[in-house]
Amino acid sequence: MLAAGLGIGGTPRPPGDSPIPAPGRLGPAALSALTEIVGRANVVDDDIARVAHCRGKSTSDLLRIRGGDVVDAPDAVVLPGSHDEVIGVLTCCAASGIAVVPFGGGTSVVGGLAPEAADFDGMIALDLRRMQELLSVDRASMTATMQPGLRGPQAEALLAGHGLTLGHFPQSFEHASIGGYAATRSSGQASAGYGRFDQMVVGVLLATPTGSWRLGRGPANAAGPDLRQLVLGSEGAFGVITELVLAVREAPSARKYEGWQLPSFTSGVELLRNLAQHDLPPTIVRLSDEVETASGLANATGVGEKTAGACYLLIGFEGTVTEVAAHRDAASGHLSAAGAVRLGGELGDEWLAGRFHGPYLRDALLDAGGFAETVETVSSWADLPALYAAVRSAITSAIPGPVLVLCHISHIYRGGASLYFTVICRQPDDPVAYWDHAKRAITDAILLSGGSVTHHHGIGTVHRPWLAAEIGDVGIRVLAAIKREIDPTGVMNPGVLVARDSVGQ
Repeated sequence: MLAAGLGIGGTPRPPGDSPIPAPGRLGPAALSALTEIVGRANVVDDDIARVAHCRGKSTSDLLRIRGGDVVDAPDAVVLPGSHDEVIGVLTCCAASGIAVVPFGGGTSVVGGLAPEAADFDGMIALDLRRMQELLSVDRASMTATMQPGLRGPQAEALLAGHGLTLGHFPQSFEHASIGGYAATRSSGQASAGYGRFDQMVVGVLLATPTGSWRLGRGPANAAGPDLRQLVLGSEGAFGVITELVLAVREAPSARKYEGWQLPSFTSGVELLRNLAQHDLPPTIVRLSDEVETASGLANATGVGEKTAGACYLLIGFEGTVTEVAAHRDAASGHLSAAGAVRLGGELGDEWLAGRFHGPYLRDALLDAGGFAETVETVSSWADLPALYAAVRSAITSAIPGPVLVLCHISHIYRGGASLYFTVICRQPDDPVAYWDHAKRAITDAILLSGGSVTHHHGIGTVHRPWLAAEIGDVGIRVLAAIKREIDPTGVMNPGVLVARDSVGQ
């Protein structure tokens, strides 16, 4: 399909030799001070470690590293083992003019790990992998206190030992960290049933260059604005999340995932709106548009007999056996009214088995001379049809030549839903510049059509030029004021989320 439809193939383009970063800028005094805080074994400055902590996992990030560009590699990787050690490192770096990039799973796709740090006296990646404990479980309150370095599978395994779950499964689940979920306001594949990650955060402890900041007292309060929201989504620009108190749930005893076929994407959107507004959302929902369905990328086995223009819908229910049966029965009337045809459990089982595979396929595409990237947004139900059309048009206009544009909805709310686009085309001669141009046109179209610049990928440096259009000039000044107050020397992930010129640092 790739060869015939997009011209992808021919001479392979495997990555070149392992890139070598420039010599580190940290002097002996700085390295000695950091070593004193975390121990010699936990300050690493070899080339492999530095390159492994260079940027994130967007296609542009991968292409630049494949091409030998590791100019954004940190000068050292520092691995603290406690909140106090994080405070010590931040205090040291603030005094020494060393930029700090908090590093969890390294899965940012919006430039969240590529700060503007060239004029600092050095830059470190603060890797939180040593902070991987489930500190406590409060069964009475149904909360768990966790350290930020826990990866998704580790966190779920620890909670499973108590019969609990977070229910948070983003596509980056296998690598992303608990702290990263909070720092980016992550949304998982089961958010329709379990909620977004920011809704799970009861309490948070933040280490900043000016001290510790603990937020969250009880499940709800009226003690002024909820300042936890300043930490959630802050992307390391204000400090380092070192502890999270999270709402947990009983692990489900029953799961049922199944595929359905709908007459069109439009009818599917109306179905999802009805489910959301009748408080009947499945735990997991994924509606593929006609192109994603026809391409075979809604699932890998071609389950069901597709008809022209049809769309695949995956829905999943979790809970007790009784709850799953009740939720399926309650949703069935809306499915029938929408003209949905049940395809059975095979599509659901196949999707569940491969739901984290997508990001790995990009390397194979890059090797074959292809290019793949994603765009995501969210809007109200009223604006969704125009937004869908505008983004499709912007992509095809910005990318000359054959291009495959896939879309699905996987997050629904009473008031609207997200759109997640995948763009696949032949790799041009300068793919990074090529995509930068296309990304600008696409994001402009999103904002003009009433969509948000991001639903769950975050701001980083990539989306920052459009942030003022989303939160206004007053919002930009508020973020800058917070940055100046708790990070007066500007060492925390400089240029990420908050533009440096807006802070005056």
